[in-house]
Amino acid sequence: MIKRLFILLIFVTISSCYQPDRNCKDFKTGEFSFDYVVNGEAKTGRFTRDEAFSVEYYDSKIDSATVKWINDCEFVLQDIKTKSSVHMKILATTDNSYTFEYSLVGEAKKIQGTATKTN
Repeated sequence: MIKRLFILLIFVTISSCYQPDRNCKDFKTGEFSFDYVVNGEAKTGRFTRDEAFSVEYYDSKIDSATVKWINDCEFVLQDIKTKSSVHMKILATTDNSYTFEYSLVGEAKKIQGTATKTN
C-alpha cells in the first residue's frame, strides 16, 4: 500500500511539472493560416502580423487590427473600423504552429484555435 502511494506521489509530482512549449517570440510576426467553421462548413483563413498590425483574410473579406503586446505570449487586437478588441493568449507552440485562446475583451467565454506559420 505504501509503495503504491509513493509511486502515485511521484507520478503526480512529475506530471504537475509539465509545461507545454511556449516559444511565443517565434510567432510575433509572420504569415499564418487557420481553420474555422461557419454554419458547419470548414474554411481556411490567413493573416499577416507585424509588431503593430494584423491583417486577416477570410471569406473574401479583409480585416485590419492594431496589435498591442501585453507580454511575449499575450496581445490585444483592436479592429481598426469597429474598435472592438480581442484578447489573444498563446498557450503552446510547436516548430511551425501555436495553439491559442481568445475572447472579446471583457467577456469570460474563451475559444481555442490553432494557427500555422506559413513563412
